Amino acid sequence: MAYEDIIYETGDGRATITINRPEKLNAFRMQTIIEMGEAFEAAADDESVGVVILTGAGERAFCVGGDVVDPTRTAAEKRHLHTLSHRVANAIRNNGKPVIAKVHGYCIGGGNELNVMCDLTLSGESGRFGQAGPKIGSAPLWWGCQLMPAVVGEKKAREILFLTRQYDAYEALEMGLVNKVVPDDQLDALVDEWCDDILRRSPQGLRLAKISMNTATDALYSSVQHGLELVALNHVYGPEPKEGIASFQEKRPADWRKFRGGEGPDPATPPLSSKGAAKKPAAKKPAAKPAAKPAAKKAPAAKAKPAAKPAATKAPAAKAKPAAKPAAKKAPAAKKPAPRMTSATKGSTGGRKATTRRTSR
Repeated sequence: MAYEDIIYETGDGRATITINRPEKLNAFRMQTIIEMGEAFEAAADDESVGVVILTGAGERAFCVGGDVVDPTRTAAEKRHLHTLSHRVANAIRNNGKPVIAKVHGYCIGGGNELNVMCDLTLSGESGRFGQAGPKIGSAPLWWGCQLMPAVVGEKKAREILFLTRQYDAYEALEMGLVNKVVPDDQLDALVDEWCDDILRRSPQGLRLAKISMNTATDALYSSVQHGLELVALNHVYGPEPKEGIASFQEKRPADWRKFRGGEGPDPATPPLSSKGAAKKPAAKKPAAKPAAKPAAKKAPAAKAKPAAKPAATKAPAAKAKPAAKPAAKKAPAAKKPAPRMTSATKGSTGGRKATTRRTSR
């Protein structure tokens, strides 16, 4: 089937779905969602496919979420989009095959929601993750708010969703939002490696494992359903999304003071968390740490010391000291004078016996 917004490819036991709107940083519109749903369902039904890869075209982005430049505007459009969104989410979570998000560049907003829906995430060093909902008067209720606590923990999830900051690939790895990070030029090889490992496993075993691991979060479906309905009402009738979307389109900071009785920071002033400060955690990236571990492995060479133990085994030669004991046995030689005294005694005794004989005579 020919697609307009995505590229769908199969081969070598895998299906690859590429969001193909690089000029829009792979932001999705309604047509994109329709095509993604069809592609994921096709991959689920294709018995020759054992693993599915979701990625974005170009080098700048995986996906930055919904196309805010051309948003849906009526309640009917919103509800239809959300029905289609359910189809995509269900096709990812319920197809019984591992789905890998292959990320490079921006993975923001609805793009990051797609990321958390996927079973595994492999990222290039250029990966940048985050949510944008409250920045534009909305919230990530397409499995973002529902799954994020399960993926990174409650506190970190609230930080991501409330502060809407962006995190580099290594920070995402540290918090559990990503499985592994490599230089961008090694990402394809890493994905091939993981796919190869998956395809060497039992299809039915993988299906059973995925279904079982989804059990707890499947219970959150009602929250997604209700959340998307509320988002539709908010976007169509709420004043805050209008301000948020307008600020994005006009490339200016949104002014939320009008919704807080005039209180709050002036949007024209820079935030206290400067971009420079936000980049400080990047200092934790040093790949030197992993490199240090191999160096530590050389330490086993120090195990050559045990060779000294054999030298210690020579110590038993010291046990030759018991040989000194036999030397001590020579001491009885000092008792030789005693025999002399004995012979003298015998001599004197013999004399006495002779005298006695003379007397008897």
